[in-house]
Amino acid sequence: STNALMEQLRLKYQQKPWSETLKLVHFCMDKPRRQPGRSDPDSPLVSCMEKIQRTLNAKSLFSVMNRLESLSKQKGLNAHVSPSGTACYITSTMFYIEVQLEKDGNVTDVKLAHLGEAPVVCDDMVQHLRTKNYDAFGKILEDLSNLYQIPGNSEMKAKGYLALQALEKDLYSMFLLDRTQDVNRVTEVLNGKVGHLVPRTGGTPMNIEFYISPYQVLEAELDPGSQVCGTKTVVTIEGTNSLHKLPLSPLLVDSQAREDSNPAFLPLTDELSMDLPAFFVLKFHQPIPMSSSSIEQIQRIQITGLELAPLYELIIQSTLQEKCGEGFSTHKSCFFVSLPDCPKHCYFINKGSEKSDLAGALVSKIPFSHPKCVPGVIEILRHQVAYNTLISSCVSEKHINEDDSELLYFEVLPHKNTSFRVFFLHPVEENLACVIIDVITSREVQCHLHLNPQDPTLNSSDDFITRVVKRCMSVPVVMRAIFRNVTKVKADS
Repeated sequence: STNALMEQLRLKYQQKPWSETLKLVHFCMDKPRRQPGRSDPDSPLVSCMEKIQRTLNAKSLFSVMNRLESLSKQKGLNAHVSPSGTACYITSTMFYIEVQLEKDGNVTDVKLAHLGEAPVVCDDMVQHLRTKNYDAFGKILEDLSNLYQIPGNSEMKAKGYLALQALEKDLYSMFLLDRTQDVNRVTEVLNGKVGHLVPRTGGTPMNIEFYISPYQVLEAELDPGSQVCGTKTVVTIEGTNSLHKLPLSPLLVDSQAREDSNPAFLPLTDELSMDLPAFFVLKFHQPIPMSSSSIEQIQRIQITGLELAPLYELIIQSTLQEKCGEGFSTHKSCFFVSLPDCPKHCYFINKGSEKSDLAGALVSKIPFSHPKCVPGVIEILRHQVAYNTLISSCVSEKHINEDDSELLYFEVLPHKNTSFRVFFLHPVEENLACVIIDVITSREVQCHLHLNPQDPTLNSSDDFITRVVKRCMSVPVVMRAIFRNVTKVKADS
C-alpha cells in the first residue's frame, strides 16, 4: 500500500543527512524517468523541488549553490560550480553570469558578460542575491534570455543585441537633449521627450517612466525617501516571423535638436542597418487600457492579438485588479467613494458597448523599428494614461453601500474622443447638471459646467473646475469642490 511504501522510504532515509537527499533529488531531475503518454514526466518533481527550495532559507554555501542551480534550470539556463566550490557560473550560448560567494554562503560579487564583451559588475543582481530575493534574480535571468529570443544562429542573435544597444544609445541621447542641471524627475516624467529614462544596467533592462499622477507627486514630496514611481515601460527587443530593418549603430546626428525641437537622425542606409527577424518593443508591467483611436495612432507596425471591448470596462477591470488583486470581481459599474468632510459619493460608470465610438483594448507592448518613433508614442501614452487616471478615480473596491449616510449620486459616461460627462442632481433644484471634462493632452484639460438656464449658479466657473482637475486629476475631488462652493453660497445668503 501507499502508506507502507512511504513508511519504508522514511525508515530508509531518516538516518541520512539532508544534503544527500538534495543530491538525490537533483540526480532524479537530471535523469527523469520517462513514462509513455506523458509529455512532461518530470514536472511533478520539478514543482516539488521548487517548493522545497522556496521553503528553505538558503544560508550555507551548499544551499545557496543548490538554489542558484535550481533557479537556472527553471529558466532554461545551465549552471556550473567552480572547482573551488565558491563560484557559480550561469551560462547560455550568448552570455554568462559569474556569482562569487564566501565560505559562509554570502555573495561577494556578480559579473555579467555578453558574447564578445568583457565582464561587468552587476550591482542589481548582487543586491537581490544578498537579500535572498530569488524571484527578482530569476526575473533578471528571464529578461537576459529574452534578449536573444530571435530566430537564427548565434550571429543573428548577436546582431539583434547590437541593434538594441544602438537604440538605447539614441534614446539616452534624446533624454539628454533638453535636460538641464536643475530639472527634477517629475518634470522629466511629464514633459521630457522620452520621459525619465534609466539606462540598462547589468541584467535590468532600460526603462522609461512617462506619467505620474498628482497624488503620487504629493506622496513623494511628503516622504522624500520613498520610492514613488509612475507608469513605466521597458525597452527591449523581440523576435518575429517577418523581417524588419533595424539600425545597428546610433542614428542621432548630434546632441542638439533641430529648430522644430525634433531630433535629427541619419538615414537608415544598408551600411547602418540590417533586416532582422525582430523588432524593438515598449513593454508594460501591467497592460494599459487604450482607446482604439490611440492604438491607430501608434500602429506603424501592426499590434496583433488585441480584443476590443468597451474602454471604460477595461479601465474598471485594470483599476480593480491593481487595488484588489486578480480574484476581485470586475463586472461592477456602481462604486462608493468616501472623501473627508463630504457626503459619500456614488458613481455609476456607463461602460457603453464594444461597438461604440469609445472601444479599446488592453495593450501589453508596442512594437517599433526606429528610435524616432518613441517620443510620439510616449506622448500618446501620456495622454491615454491621464484620461484613464480620471476615470479610474471614480472606481473603488466598495461597490456596496455599508451605511445609510447621505449620498451624492453621479453618472460618468463617454462624450467624444477623450472627453467624458459627469451628470449629477443640482444641489438646489431638481434638474440635472453636467460637467464635461475634455482631456486634450496629458498637460492640457478643459472643463465646462452645463446647467438648466432657469437654475441658480453653482458658484464654480469653468476656469475654476479646470484648475482643480489639473491639480488633482480626480473626479470625486472636483465634485467635492463644486458642492463646497454651493455650501459657501448658502452660508453667505
